[in-house]
Amino acid sequence: MSATPHQELPRPGGFPEIRYKRYIPKVGPSGLVLFSGITLMCTLGLYRTGQGNLERRELEREKVWSRIHLIPLLQAEADRDTYRREVAAKDREAEIMKDVKDWKVGESVYNSKRYTPQAYVVVP
Repeated sequence: MSATPHQELPRPGGFPEIRYKRYIPKVGPSGLVLFSGITLMCTLGLYRTGQGNLERRELEREKVWSRIHLIPLLQAEADRDTYRREVAAKDREAEIMKDVKDWKVGESVYNSKRYTPQAYVVVP
């Protein structure tokens, strides 16, 4: 019983190649195109941010100057209101203290020549 050993051999032409590498297809833009696009977008964004900062600064300057120009008007209005209140307070004082002898209406309670505005207490 002596059989000749039979060894398996590759088929004629050989076996197909074993794929062990990653075969990723080249799809999409190149690195240079991506880098250029990102650079362009960043430049555009920074430019728009700078323009927005200039606009915001100009609006802030305009707001400050409008407030500066309104100060005399608001001060005059406050002065008129203060005068009206002082006259009304003197009238009330004269009415209340009419029976007190030697009472001087509107005389300051302070021993000073300096002007001291009235202290208003708001009672709800």
